[in-house]
Amino acid sequence: MSNYIDEINKNLAKSLDILMPDKFPKEIYDAMEYSLMAGGKRVRPQFLLLACEAVGGNVSDAIPFACAVEMIHTYSLIHDDLPAIDNDDFRRGKPTNHIKFGEAMAILAGDALLNGAYEIMALNNTLAFKEIAKAAGVSGMIGGQTVDILSENKEISMETLLYIHNNKTGALLSASMSAGAILGGASTQTTEKIKEAGKFIGLAFQIKDDLLDIQGNSKELGKPTNSDEKNKKSTYVSINGIEKSQTDFEEFTKKAVEILDSLNLKNDGLQKLALSLLDRSR
Repeated sequence: MSNYIDEINKNLAKSLDILMPDKFPKEIYDAMEYSLMAGGKRVRPQFLLLACEAVGGNVSDAIPFACAVEMIHTYSLIHDDLPAIDNDDFRRGKPTNHIKFGEAMAILAGDALLNGAYEIMALNNTLAFKEIAKAAGVSGMIGGQTVDILSENKEISMETLLYIHNNKTGALLSASMSAGAILGGASTQTTEKIKEAGKFIGLAFQIKDDLLDIQGNSKELGKPTNSDEKNKKSTYVSINGIEKSQTDFEEFTKKAVEILDSLNLKNDGLQKLALSLLDRSR
């Protein structure tokens, strides 16, 4: 998996240069590069590549989509950090994009990364493209973010919270896994089971984020803690408490692993990555 991270980072830099070979306007290139190459766990592209490998596909064929998914994720972080949404000053231990480059350039950098991802995917598999584009759109990530914003300063139901988590965070993660399976040539049935496992992983991932916002170390996280409380957002932890949240987080991860174990996959890379997220501290 560490080899995959190195490969993803190398190809992200290449993809950015392909999109902007002249690096002009330089200001937008610098803003895009600043956030895209700032590090991070590269969880979504890893899941995409591992899914492709697990069903017997050629991982090199999936690299462009892995880069596209990370571009979409990065765009969402840039926009999430803006004053109009979460108003955060730090991301991955560095000033957020709008603090570094200004709000206007941050908005444009996010837009450019999203459209750049579509440019890259449009050259490749149409079905996988559709899977990721839908997850990034209003019926996925944007829909979840919208309900999240509308829910600020309100008590919300568990049903509403699950909608937010399953779409704002889970949709792109599960789509990364199903797109990887598609690119690897998996059957429709296998792809759907992998996507189902991805939904549980996405939900577990968000619950862990909610826990880290309370229990985590801001220096290790690279961003301030207690930001959900600051923004008056309901979270899995605020509704269910720390103990149940921890239990559910572990149970959702184990459920995902059970689904993946039930498939005739070539290896257990997906399961190992899912289980590794249990003990993450950032």
